[in-house]
Amino acid sequence: MTTAKVITRFAPSPTGFLHIGGARTALFNYYFAKHMGGEFHLRIEDTDKARSTDAATQAILDGLNWLGLSYDGEIVYQSKNAPAHIKAAEALLESGKAYRCYATPEELESLRAEAREYGTAFRSPYRDKTEALEKPFTVRFRVPDGETKISDAVQGDIIWQNKEFDDLVLLRADGTPTYMLAVVVDDHDMGITHVVRGDDHLINAGRQSLIYKALDWDVPIWAHVPLIHGPDGKKLSKRHGALGAEAYRDIGYVPGGLRNYLLKLGWAHGDQELFFSDDEIVKVFTLGGINSAPARLDFDKMDHINSQHILRMNDAELLDLAMTFIEEENQGPLDDALKARVLAAIPTLKPRAKTLKELAAQAKYLLLNRPLEISGKAAKPLRKPDAMTHLSALTNELKSLEGTEWSEGSIQTLLQNYATRHDIGFGKIGQPVRAALTGGTPSPDLSWVLALLGKQETLGRLTDVIDGEFYKE
Repeated sequence: MTTAKVITRFAPSPTGFLHIGGARTALFNYYFAKHMGGEFHLRIEDTDKARSTDAATQAILDGLNWLGLSYDGEIVYQSKNAPAHIKAAEALLESGKAYRCYATPEELESLRAEAREYGTAFRSPYRDKTEALEKPFTVRFRVPDGETKISDAVQGDIIWQNKEFDDLVLLRADGTPTYMLAVVVDDHDMGITHVVRGDDHLINAGRQSLIYKALDWDVPIWAHVPLIHGPDGKKLSKRHGALGAEAYRDIGYVPGGLRNYLLKLGWAHGDQELFFSDDEIVKVFTLGGINSAPARLDFDKMDHINSQHILRMNDAELLDLAMTFIEEENQGPLDDALKARVLAAIPTLKPRAKTLKELAAQAKYLLLNRPLEISGKAAKPLRKPDAMTHLSALTNELKSLEGTEWSEGSIQTLLQNYATRHDIGFGKIGQPVRAALTGGTPSPDLSWVLALLGKQETLGRLTDVIDGEFYKE
């Protein structure tokens, strides 16, 4: 190679969201480059003007930013490099490794049908003609005789017979470069040393290797990653659910959790499943750990890995990430007091949540406005004999807790002592108290519910129920 520094790239087409397969490819490029002390670049392959949009470009950038993937240098836009692409095609024409093809669309259709019938690659009748004609033409690559071999870092050694390759178009009749030429020129000009991409591009590595050699350029090291399949083993599609990185963000996955899951989807480092920091991954990531077989989405494992990241996150950072979901549960922004209440509750919410959306649902009891609307099954414990008597007596005892006494430990002791003193099972008092304070929404241990709601809110909710202001039939 021309440089000792490893340089990789992620090169999406801006025709839609950041697909999770593309996100995984970006992760592999990013971590390999960082492991090798190299650079990771971003190129937007926007030469298909009919399908490329600014909105799609922004969606890709937003997805990468949310995932926490930073690229080196400036973004390269393929459409701006057309002069370099055309120059390379002209150099191939001058060296005789490309030629002008004057075949009309009708002639091409007939020639392709003939090639299909005989099972041969496309060869233009103008391949060996040197006379310049005054008519539109495309520039085609002249595939040489022989064979092409690549040593792929994931797929191993692969050999193609060159007679299997079409004489592909390099410049269209309007003079614009094709994808196959543009990719080679851009990767060369960017100094890309390793091309890590999906294995749907594997055959393109053979074709592109020929173009590199024809231009007398170093061929990069190839690494073609198997595509992601759905849980049923079939190619990932809309029927399997969310496909874009932003969809997983909106479901409530945290960036570190999705990064960790996608990283492990087809790559292994011993038996280690969980990686909680970039530094940890950078130290061990190699292309040799990528599996050559397709990986299947496993939503249960995705949830498990995400839950472990949630569990280990800083409370304030986690609250910031979850705030959109919590505000949705609250049907509006939280005031400072409510934010403080939820922040204090984060340690009790973490162990019960696989996603931020679940965490927000677990926090709902903290957000309810008085008087609570308690009905149906949730109100059943409040209708039992002696429920109101016990609630009234317990409320009076809770009023005696002052200042720092209002804590999870003190409250738990008070509740247990009350049940013992009245010779009742804990559930006989616990169930109506929980109903009065949470309205049937998910909640942690009862002593934590009281401690986190605070004395004023707790007594207010209990009093509402005692006064009969609590449920609708």
